[in-house]
Amino acid sequence: LVVGAFVVAAVIVILTSFYGPAWLKAVGYVLGALIVGFVLWFFRDPVRTPPADADRLLLAPADGKVIEIVEEDEPLYIKGKATRISIFLSPLNVHVNRSPATGTVEFDQYVPGDYLVAWHPKASELNERSQLGLRHAGSGEPVLFKQIAGAVARRIVYHVGVGDDLSAGERFGIVKFGSRMDIFVREGVEITTNIGDRVTAGE
Repeated sequence: LVVGAFVVAAVIVILTSFYGPAWLKAVGYVLGALIVGFVLWFFRDPVRTPPADADRLLLAPADGKVIEIVEEDEPLYIKGKATRISIFLSPLNVHVNRSPATGTVEFDQYVPGDYLVAWHPKASELNERSQLGLRHAGSGEPVLFKQIAGAVARRIVYHVGVGDDLSAGERFGIVKFGSRMDIFVREGVEITTNIGDRVTAGE
């Protein structure tokens, strides 16, 4: 639907300029091509190869920049002290989301909400989001991850639910046009990334 809307917009731009002078036609063709090109590029889905020992690791579920690593209470699934890692996705990042770990989905909740900018500290609690809890197959550790809509992203898509088995790095959804992903793990789990790091989903 989103891709179709952009294609229609591109056609309108081209047709609007079609009966104008040559320079206007050229501008219309270029703008139309840029619109279609951007949306196709945005929805790209490159092949990712998880590391050989991915089943015992916690992988990045999204491309982007780590903007926060904080300790806080997590009442939904972990139900206790947890470490939250927040990844900001700009409109230029790949937006296909991948499972951060191998395990079984035990918690699934969609929450309608606001559209604060994705890097806002309260975006994790107030914005539209999906919330998925997964029991890590190897360690039994609970992992909660959230797709969070931002000021530009207005559409969250995911296709897993309670009882589904996921492999680390497996695709499970997408957030369209700029967003954020939060991952929660129990306090004491070793985190090897740092604020400011650029991470790659599934790798």
